[in-house]
Amino acid sequence: MLDLWYKNAVIYCVDVDAFMDSNGDGVGDFRGLADRLDYIESLGANCIWLLPFYPSPNRDNGYDISDFYGVDPRLGSLGDFVAFTRAAHDRGMRVLVDLVVNHTSIDHPWFQSARGDPNSPYRDWYVWSDEKPENIHEGVVFPGVQKAIWTYDRKAKSWYLHRFYRHQADLNTANPEVREEIDKIMGFWLQLGVSGFRIDAVPFLIEYKGLKERPEGNPADYLSDLRRLLSWRRAESVMLAEANVTMKEVTDYFGADGDRMHMVFNFMLNQHMFLGFVRKDAEPIRRVLAMMPDLPVEGQWGTFLRNHDELDLGRLSSLERQEVFDAMAPDPGMTVYDRGIRRRLAPMLEGDPRRLRLAYSLMFALPGTPVIWYGEEIGMGENLDLKEREAVRTPLQWSSRKNGGFSVCRPDELVREMTEEGDYGYARVNIDAQNNDADSLLNFIRSLIRTRRAVPDIGWGKWEVLELDSRLLGLKCSWRGNSIVTVHNLSDETIEAKIDVMEGGERLVPILTGSSGRNPVTCGESFSLAPYDFVWLRPDEDRR
Repeated sequence: MLDLWYKNAVIYCVDVDAFMDSNGDGVGDFRGLADRLDYIESLGANCIWLLPFYPSPNRDNGYDISDFYGVDPRLGSLGDFVAFTRAAHDRGMRVLVDLVVNHTSIDHPWFQSARGDPNSPYRDWYVWSDEKPENIHEGVVFPGVQKAIWTYDRKAKSWYLHRFYRHQADLNTANPEVREEIDKIMGFWLQLGVSGFRIDAVPFLIEYKGLKERPEGNPADYLSDLRRLLSWRRAESVMLAEANVTMKEVTDYFGADGDRMHMVFNFMLNQHMFLGFVRKDAEPIRRVLAMMPDLPVEGQWGTFLRNHDELDLGRLSSLERQEVFDAMAPDPGMTVYDRGIRRRLAPMLEGDPRRLRLAYSLMFALPGTPVIWYGEEIGMGENLDLKEREAVRTPLQWSSRKNGGFSVCRPDELVREMTEEGDYGYARVNIDAQNNDADSLLNFIRSLIRTRRAVPDIGWGKWEVLELDSRLLGLKCSWRGNSIVTVHNLSDETIEAKIDVMEGGERLVPILTGSSGRNPVTCGESFSLAPYDFVWLRPDEDRR
C-alpha cells in the first residue's frame, strides 16, 4: 500500500544556522535544533525541511556545496545530525533535506580535479566549452548580480557552465557516472534517517544546456529514475520539487503516471495570491485554480507564502508585478533580481493582524500541503541591510533577551545581524511574548495547524471553486463522504455570501474563523464576512 503521509502533513522549513545556537559561537547548530524540537512539535508541524547544512564555502548560504556526504563543522557533526533525526522521529516528525545536485561549489574536489587536468576522471562531470559560447548572458538567473552563465577558467583553458553564480559550476547530469553519484548521495542520507528530499532547481537538473551531444529521450525521464531509487531504498520517502514552471509544464514533473515527483511547489498560485492580496480581489487566485491540472493520486502541491528565497513574481505580467512592487516593496532596496521581493510576509502586509491571519488561513485552505518558513509564525521582519536573500534569513527571535535568545555570543559574532528595536525587532516580536498572548499570531498558527491536520479533506479530496463575489474565495473540498467549505474575504469591505453547494437548509458549523462568536451558517441563506474575515465550515453532524 502506498504511504502518502505527505498528503496531510504540515512542513516547517529551518535554516539550521539561524535556528538555535547551543555553544555560543553565534551560529545555529544541530544540537540547538534538537534542543528546541519541542517548540516545532508544539506548533503541530509533523515534517521538518532542512536547508543545506553540508560543508561549503558559504558564498550562497550553503547552496555552494563542497562535500555532499558531510555536515558543515559550524553546525556540528554527522553524529549530531543523526541525534537530531532520532529526536525528531521520537516526536513523530519526519525530516526532508535539500538535495542540491544541479551544481557544486568550484571549491569541490571534483571541480578542482576537473579544471586541473583534461584527462581527469571528473572532467566530464561538468559542462565545458573550448570556444567562447554564444549568448553567454542569455538565461541569467540573478539579473543585476550575475553577469553570465559561462565563465572562462584559466587553469582549465576552457569555459564552464553555471546557471547560477560563477562559483557554482553545473554538473553534467546527463553523464551516467554523475547520476550514479547522485544515487549514492540520496542513499547515504536515506540510510541516516531522512524521509526524502526537497530537490533544488529541478528544471535546470533535467536540461542538457551546453552539451555537444545530447542523450536521446525526454530529459524529464531522469526524474522517474530518481523516483525508482527512492521506492527501492525507502518506500515512504518523497521528493518535493522546486520547479517554478507553468501549469502546462508541470505534468512533466509529476509524470503522466505519477511516477516522478511526489510534490511540486505551486509557484504560479503563490505569485497570484500576492496579486490578489494587493488588489483585494480573489480573481487572480481563481484564474490559477482554473488552470491547475488533475494530479495522480500520488501527486501533491506544496503551498507556501514565503520561503528562504525572494518572493519571485516572474510569472506575473510586468504590469501585475509592478502592482505588487508598488504596494509591498515601494523602496528599490526591497526588490532583487528584477522580479522579486526580499521581504518577509508581515512587513509586506503592513503588520495588519487581520491580513496576516487571512493570508495564512487561505494558504492552508488551498489544495496541497502547507509549508511554513521559520519565524513566519511569529511575524518576523527582514533586515534589508543584509545582501540579497540574506535579508529574510536572520536568526529566530526566541525572546527579548540579548540576541533574541538565539545565542549568548557578542552581537558582532552572529551568523547574520539581527534587529533589536523597531516594529519587528526581537525586543517586540519574539516567541516568549507570543506564547503568553492568547491572541498572538503564534497561537493562531497553532490553532490553524491543528484544524488543518484534523480535516484531511483538503490534502486528499476533490475541490471546487464556489461562485461568489469576486472579492471572496470560496472552496469546497470533499473526501470519503465528508466535506469542508472555506470562504475568505480578501477585501477591506463587509461582503454578503451564500453557500449553495450543499442541500438547502443544511446547517454548517464553523471550525475556524477570523471573527469571534460566529454563528452556524445555513445553506441557501446569506451571511456576512467582515473585512479580511474568513470561515471554515463543516456540515453539522447532529442535524443530519
